[in-house]
This record gives sequence, C-alpha cells and structure tokens, in this order.
Amino acid sequence: MKPLSRPLRADPPSPPKRYIFVLMGEFTMLCFACAVEALRIANRVSGKQHYTWVLMSEDGAPVNCSNGVAFSVDAPLGDVGRDDVVLLCSGLDVQKATTKRLVNWLRRESRKGAVFGGLCTAAYTLAVAGLLNGKRATIHWENHDSFTEAFDEVELTKSVFVMDGNRMSTAGGTASIDLMLKLIAEDHGEALASEVADQLIYSQIRTDQDTQRLSVPTRIGVRHPKLSAVIQIMEQNLEEPISPAVLAKDVGLSTRQLERLFRRYLNRSPKRYYMELRLSKARNLLMQTDMSVINVALACGFASPSHFSKCYRAHYDTTPYRERGAQASRISV
Repeated sequence: MKPLSRPLRADPPSPPKRYIFVLMGEFTMLCFACAVEALRIANRVSGKQHYTWVLMSEDGAPVNCSNGVAFSVDAPLGDVGRDDVVLLCSGLDVQKATTKRLVNWLRRESRKGAVFGGLCTAAYTLAVAGLLNGKRATIHWENHDSFTEAFDEVELTKSVFVMDGNRMSTAGGTASIDLMLKLIAEDHGEALASEVADQLIYSQIRTDQDTQRLSVPTRIGVRHPKLSAVIQIMEQNLEEPISPAVLAKDVGLSTRQLERLFRRYLNRSPKRYYMELRLSKARNLLMQTDMSVINVALACGFASPSHFSKCYRAHYDTTPYRERGAQASRISV
C-alpha cells in the first residue's frame, strides 16, 4: 500500500520591505516623489504589498521642500531595522540641513547593517557621516566640484545612480525612478519593474552606467565633433588650464581654426569660454563649501587671489569675498 503523499506547502509570503524616507530641510520634491511613487505603483500593479514606507524628520516636525510645500512626517528619527532601506532626501543648502544630530543618528543606525542611500544632494550627508568612505557614489552635478574637494575618500562618479554594497546615491531629478526600478527588479523581477515604468510613462530606463549630464553637443546646441572634443577637454582640466594652441593641436586644428569655430558657434573666444567654465566652478565652490577664497582660486586655475578676484568681479559683478558673505547671510536667515 502506497503511503499517502502530502500536499506541497506553499512558501509563506515574504514580509513587505520597509523604506524610511528622511526628509531634510529644503529637500527636492521631485526626487522624493519619484521614489515613493515607484513603490506605490509596484504594490498596485502587483496586487501585493511588497513595500511599506514611513516618513521621518529630525524632530518629527513638518518639513518644507525647496518649492515651499510642507510635508507632515510619521515620526522623528528613530530605530532602523536590519532589513530596512533608509533614503535621505535633500536638495538646497544640504550643508545647513546636515546637522550634528542627524549625522550622529546615521552613524549609530548604520551599524545595524541596513541599506542607506542619498537622493539628490544627500550623498553629502552620508559622506559627512563617513558612510561612503571607500565607496563609489554620485551627487547632483552642481555639487560635484564641492564634493570632490571635500571628500577624497569617496570615489565620486557622474552616474545617474550608484549602488555600492549597502550604500546608494542618486544624482537627483528623475534619477530616483531609475534607482527604484533597479531595486524593484532585484526584489521581484524585471517584469514588475517594466510594469512600473509603463505606469510612470517612463520609456527610457537608465542604468548606473548612464551619466547624469547631457552630452556636450546637446548642452551647447552644436554638433561639431572637434569643438565638442575641445570643450570636453576644457571641462576636465579646470584646475590646470591648457593653452588654446595645445587644445587646437590635440584635435588636429590650427589655433586660428579653433578661434573661428568658437566665434562661429559660441560667439566668444576659446580663452573666454574657458574662463567662464572656471569661474562657474569657482562660484559653486564659494557657495557650497567653506574653502578659503585662495584655495578656490587655486582649484580653478588662478595663480593669484587678485587675478581671480578681478576676473570674478568682471563676470559676476561682485567679488568672491562678497559672494561668500552673501551666501552666509542667506544660510543664517
């Protein structure tokens, strides 16, 4: 007599994964909304509660995002579970929002082994807490220069998002969608991630190999390969500027031909365009770091503070020192 076969027992459903969104002052709504909506849609289209989420702020009080909308939260900073995913949401004035209390909380809770990530500019906060030491990361392109100067121990990339072990970061904007689709695909398969993308009308899913800024030809509106190549070289060599003669030679042009290209397409000389790139980087460093003016000047290829100040005033109609003072006044208000 054959023994009775026992019916196969279905595996119990796995508990939903919990996301903790920490809203920091002046955070970017778009980054947060893209992330949480991807989770909501994943639950809806699958018919299962794969994800839950809570909103936290430093003290449990409502938080204003950068467009002025106030968000209520569920709780102040609290305990994090080992299986939680913690996403910091930041935006403008991330230095001001990176408080000692928040940094201490990050250091304490990260020891539990949970995944921590930063959306938009929040990689800065993770780096201050030491959570990105020895890791790859990304941040919004406007903050790239200041981050590089501040954190030598972090390998900063220009990717739209980065996942390195239990640390994640995004470049801001809609990059949150790309990160969340990647996480959903890892948790529940590519099919569900594709359904979420369709619901979001998101037809071009980017990977961590995609860069956050548009290509040089797209940004400048000119599709001349040699001009684009020169501009790319300029952008990669702001600390030690290269002479127009060397730039021209590198792309197989004469200095006069290079001058004509810049005049025709950009209505300025190569030297002037290069100067504007360096001054733009300098302004970012003045606004986003506490580097001394002389160190900012050196980081942007100026041999002396006086020459830097003269060029800065001619372009921005203010001095670097006044720019720094005005920024400090805005932060203190």
